[in-house]
Order: sequence, then structure tokens, then C-alpha cells
Amino acid sequence: MSLPPDPADGYFGPGSTTWRVLADPAAGVGGVSALFLQALHPLAMAGVSEHSDFDTAFWPRLQRTAEYVMTVTYADRGRVDAAAARVRRAHEFVRGTDPVTGRRYAAGDEELLRWVHVTEVSSFLGAVRRAGAPISDAEADDFYREQVVAARLLGAGDVPASRAEVADYVADVRRDLRASPVSRAAVVRLLVPPMSLRTTLTTPARPAWTAVAALGFALQPRWARRMHGVPALPTTDLGATLTLRALRTAVLALPEHWRHGPIAREALARERTGAS
Repeated sequence: MSLPPDPADGYFGPGSTTWRVLADPAAGVGGVSALFLQALHPLAMAGVSEHSDFDTAFWPRLQRTAEYVMTVTYADRGRVDAAAARVRRAHEFVRGTDPVTGRRYAAGDEELLRWVHVTEVSSFLGAVRRAGAPISDAEADDFYREQVVAARLLGAGDVPASRAEVADYVADVRRDLRASPVSRAAVVRLLVPPMSLRTTLTTPARPAWTAVAALGFALQPRWARRMHGVPALPTTDLGATLTLRALRTAVLALPEHWRHGPIAREALARERTGAS
């Protein structure tokens, strides 16, 4: 894809399918779903388990991840390049031996970069479409083609660029996926993250997060849900879809400054101004 002529519009710009997908309220739930799916790759989870603060600093890490996605999507190219460079530098120190498979891993390996990328973009897109956003098949393919840019920023060059290629990739990589004590610990952490007693008792944060996390879990493919083996989370595809659509409708009724962070608000405001 060609870059927007104005560097202030970043790597995608007004009118891109990327801006539409990531601005949708359902994309956030898709991001949570991607975290569950990523946990099934032993090498990816080894890096998280052995080199990250996922257990001790759950909320700051989640916030950093969300901010990175929003920066890459909506920020100017200079800010995007700087953010991607920081992530690449951090990846240089994430390497070791996976205790589950005995294989060596490094966060900068093409295999792991490809897995994380595909789970993220397919989960974003899948959630938004299931929630009822009018994204056609052709636009879905456009989204995957656009997102190749995001993958290249972190060093992944060979990533699926269409619905068909994503489906083929996931079917191929499934043989390497498995549940393990590490992945199950990650699932529990996602479902029941650390939260202060005061926050738990005085705010609805705990039940709100539990609902979102359970919905994210339910949005995974059936084979992934079965692989996790979490019997306490019975769900149906129809129930997950209806819940997601209701959530999207409710969030879309909120004022925009509640729905988007400052980076997205600024970019979307420029898009509206340019269209008027």
C-alpha cells in the first residue's frame, strides 16, 4: 500500500480500513481475545513468562500494549518509528529456552513476530465484524494488506496479507500450539488480574473486567477454547456474538472522548475535518 502523503497521518491515514477497525469499540475486546490465543504458542509464552512483568505489573503492561497499538495506528510517522524502535530494542534481550518444548526462542524471531501479529490483527478484525460493523470481505482483505506495514515495523516481513492467507497460516501453525501450565497460568491471570482491595470493593472494575475477559475468551475459535480446557467458561458462539453486539451498541452511545484516547481522537478529528 502507498503511504499517506502527509506524515502527520502516520502509516495508514484517513479513509484506511485500519482506522475504521481500530476505532470500533469491539476492537478492544478483540485485543483481549488475541492475548488468550497467543498463550497457546509455547515459545511466545516462554518469553512472556521468563522476561516480562505480566504477573507483577499486569495493568501497566496492558496499558503499554494498547498505547503501542493506538500509536502505530493513528500517530504521525515519527512517533510510530520511535515507538517501534523501542519495542525492537526490548526484544533483543528476550531470548532463552522454552521449558515446555525445549526449543530456543527469541522475541525477534520471524516465527514469533508472525504469530503475535496474526493473532492480533485477526482478533481485532474478527471481533469488529462479529459485533456488526459493516466491514466487507474486500475491506477485510484491505485491512490485512495495510497491517503488513505494522508487522514490518517490528521486523516481520513475511506475514499473511488476506483472509485466505491468514486462514492457511493459522491452520498450519495449529500443530505447534498446546496448552501448558504456563498458558493456563496466563489464562487465569487474564481472567482474574491483580486488583487492590479498595478498587475491588468500591468500584465495578472487577466484574466489568471479568465480563470483558470472559467475552474475549469466548471470541476465540472453538478449537482454541477446547485446547485451553477451561470448563468454568461455558459459552456459545451465538451468545458471544449477541453480547458483543450489545456491548458495541452501548459504547457507541457514549461521547467520543470516553471512547477514544487522545491519539485516536486527534486523528479522527482530522479525518472528519478533511472530509468536510
